[in-house]
Amino acid sequence: MSQQTTTTSTAPRPALLARNKVGLVILGVLGVADLTALAFSTPDGEVGPPDSILYLDTALGVITVVAVIVALVQRRRGAVRLAAGARVLSVLTAMPAFFAGVEPFVVVLVAVVLVLTVVGIVLALSPGRRTTPVTD
Repeated sequence: MSQQTTTTSTAPRPALLARNKVGLVILGVLGVADLTALAFSTPDGEVGPPDSILYLDTALGVITVVAVIVALVQRRRGAVRLAAGARVLSVLTAMPAFFAGVEPFVVVLVAVVLVLTVVGIVLALSPGRRTTPVTD
């Protein structure tokens, strides 16, 4: 009896462009910053996020960091999208700072994080160059 071997060939994943890597690094740094959320719990009687939001932000930081690592190592576009989604959710949890009457430096910090998040997502999700056929 002859033994049959079945091989499945998968196309190699496209390389990440420099701008994708820069975007992923930005998202990763923001994810690492979220890992410290629990260290900044709001003291009683002060305006700030509830503990449940801090736990959520920490979980989103973990998701972001893991997704960024997977995206950079394995070049998986799904991991890039997961990191972007986690960052969107994280920045949405910070939006009440614009309306809650917190210290001005907190509002500025949230604005900077918002801008960095948008820049990171745009860079990370930007498509590669498309090849156009040469016509004579």
